[in-house]
Amino acid sequence: MANNQIRVVLAQIDPIVGDVAGNTRKVIAATQQARQQHAAELVVFPELCLTGYPPEDLLLRPGLLKRVDKSLKTLCQQIDDITIIVGHPLGEVGKELFNVASVISKHQITAQYFKQKLPNYGVFDEKRYFIEGHEATIIEINQIKIGLTICEDIWFVEPTAQAVDAGAEIIVNLNASPFKQDKTLLREAEVCKRARENNVPILYVNQIGGQDELVFDGASFAVNASGEKSVQAIQFAAALVPIKVHKTGQEVQLEGPQQPLMGELETVYNALVCGLRDYVEKNHFPGVVIGLSGGIDSALTMALAVDALGAERVQAVMMPSRYTSQISLDDAAEMAAILNVQYRIIGIENLFRSFLHELEDVFAGTQPDGTEENIQARCRGVLLMAISNKTGAMVLSTGNKSEMAVGYSTLYGDMAGGFSPLKDVYKTLVYKLAHYRNSLARAIPERIITRPPSAELSADQLDQDSLPAYEVLDDILEAYVANDGCFEDLVASGFNAETVAQVIKMVDRSEYKRRQAPPGIRITGRAFGRDRRYPITSGYTVTSTIE
Repeated sequence: MANNQIRVVLAQIDPIVGDVAGNTRKVIAATQQARQQHAAELVVFPELCLTGYPPEDLLLRPGLLKRVDKSLKTLCQQIDDITIIVGHPLGEVGKELFNVASVISKHQITAQYFKQKLPNYGVFDEKRYFIEGHEATIIEINQIKIGLTICEDIWFVEPTAQAVDAGAEIIVNLNASPFKQDKTLLREAEVCKRARENNVPILYVNQIGGQDELVFDGASFAVNASGEKSVQAIQFAAALVPIKVHKTGQEVQLEGPQQPLMGELETVYNALVCGLRDYVEKNHFPGVVIGLSGGIDSALTMALAVDALGAERVQAVMMPSRYTSQISLDDAAEMAAILNVQYRIIGIENLFRSFLHELEDVFAGTQPDGTEENIQARCRGVLLMAISNKTGAMVLSTGNKSEMAVGYSTLYGDMAGGFSPLKDVYKTLVYKLAHYRNSLARAIPERIITRPPSAELSADQLDQDSLPAYEVLDDILEAYVANDGCFEDLVASGFNAETVAQVIKMVDRSEYKRRQAPPGIRITGRAFGRDRRYPITSGYTVTSTIE
């Protein structure tokens, strides 16, 4: 290609945290493919792609940095007539450690950029490991000057402006930006703002895949100097995104593919599928086992599992008790048949009776209450974990965020499991996602969606006997959990004072349960776990006026 033009490929890959050798092979393979399919001259990879993101306290191990050093040497041996930009840690544990983008060409590292803005909020704690860089880095390919930035840098004015002042005519931004609802539009708005401020095009590459609670959606893109989007990559899938960069006079233009973005429910559903699939695959489980109750949460969980892994890797177990309705039995069997999963029924009545018999003296003189309900849930937990131990399949917990928030769940019972796909999904969103999934192809019997939710642990039990209506509950939880609203503010905004007090007390009382819950996929800006870290023991409670 003539001077003043560059064939760039954004390599949207799925690295595995800690697998430096495997990630290096992915970089080499993607580079070769970009060269062969797109005649690429520059291939840009995501932030910290050699270690995967976030490597967390693996960064405190000198052995990890030795592997990264070996990886860089391997890349230098392999990379000749093409330029790549890769993210990795650089430095020494306990001294100076940086989040770096290295430029490799003609068998050597030709330039390095040190990330300047280190996020230290929400799920991010980069200041625990890294120190900030301060200098701009500019490289030149075919007479076009390219400024490098990494992830958080693009959310601040200074790094981009500094690069432009140093002569950059285009900005490349390496990212490991985790998904949350509306994140795609937020990223795009911020990058467009930087482009307009500095009159410079920006190329934004992001990784894909699940990493424990986090899921990365890819959705790499590029904007021109006026802040208009010129390129859009696919979401939740690996991709090599070709971009033709050409300069005419002082103006740099971009040409590339424009994939349509998913709608809101489609995006969330795909995030859950992606996060579940990668958690199972990267941890080498042969499949999953689910307690299928005939209720909406286990139904949606099973639909996600089948879409993520295939029906042949999903086991469903119905575990009826004396309180299980025929409707639940019928609906669970129907759904298992629709999705063609392995399905069995294991009753818990004999187990439940045995527990009650052994506890007869302890329970003498008392009335049945939540204790007996929890015993049933724990009988089911024991059975599921036994199947898991014997087959190797991982148990999926089926609880949602609304239940997790208020403690409407049983430790060592329905909370048992290795992963919780709906952990950050409010109950009201569970229903929307169920309707969305059925819009693609029938998966969940309609009666499961329309009937009133019940744990079926006592006679004629309904969730709403113990909880406010989910529409009200979820609004209160959003205000209190996600936005840190206080009692007075919630009441002033129109919520019933008694209901608010009830919900706040349940949320605060249940912190100990959440600490023992399995990990789950983060889809909001304030998930339980890394995002929200509250003490279990706390005297900060609802005001005395409502106690």
